[in-house]
Amino acid sequence: MKFKGSSVYEEKDFLANYLQRRNRTDSPNNSIEKPMIYELLGAVQNKQILDLGCGDAQFGKELLHAGAGNYHGVEGSKGMEELAAQNLKGLDAHITLATMESFDYPKESYDIVASRLAIHYLPTVDEVFRNIHRTLKPLGKFVFSVQHPLTTSTFESKKSGGKRSNWIVDNYFAEGEREEPWIDKLVVKHHRTIESYFTALTKAGFAVTGLQEGMPKRQHFADETEYTRRKRIPIILAFGCTKQ
Repeated sequence: MKFKGSSVYEEKDFLANYLQRRNRTDSPNNSIEKPMIYELLGAVQNKQILDLGCGDAQFGKELLHAGAGNYHGVEGSKGMEELAAQNLKGLDAHITLATMESFDYPKESYDIVASRLAIHYLPTVDEVFRNIHRTLKPLGKFVFSVQHPLTTSTFESKKSGGKRSNWIVDNYFAEGEREEPWIDKLVVKHHRTIESYFTALTKAGFAVTGLQEGMPKRQHFADETEYTRRKRIPIILAFGCTKQ
């Protein structure tokens, strides 16, 4: 059985394993992706923030503690939405159970829209990017991360199991659906090139002001060996954009 969108997070065994892996000290989420996102975000004090594919909203909790004015998370998984509500209890926050495609984007309502490692689940991005542009206030920021297209081109390397020292890149320019073996499930993700992301963003009206490929930084790793291994290939791509 293969899982599309956020459906895999409804599997309780998967969700528990995912959270355990994500919360490891040297997980790519914490050691690579998180520092990139915060650098691209900049100041969040008093900002109205929309988080698409918010997961358990731990990110939202951190933003509010950092001084964000308000946080609105959108999540397609009921299991994740319940965790998000628990994490945000008592804070100036709101969670909507919806997909990025079905969410009703209010016009010019947010200073920042963020999305962390979720947009690669979308079959297409053009309409969602237009909606994000519409929902941002003038000169608002859109910051998001995805799995790096180098890794989503093919998941053939995962057949070897364990920690890999290299990665096969193939069919890079053949965009579309890919099936990734992940935490004992088969999860559907969508491969597109860096060029395609850039083109879709500019067509939607954004200026791309920052792009990072997740070069590891030693201070974010507890283990020297893991730091060295993560310098071999890029695994996360992140964009910082401004509404024009």
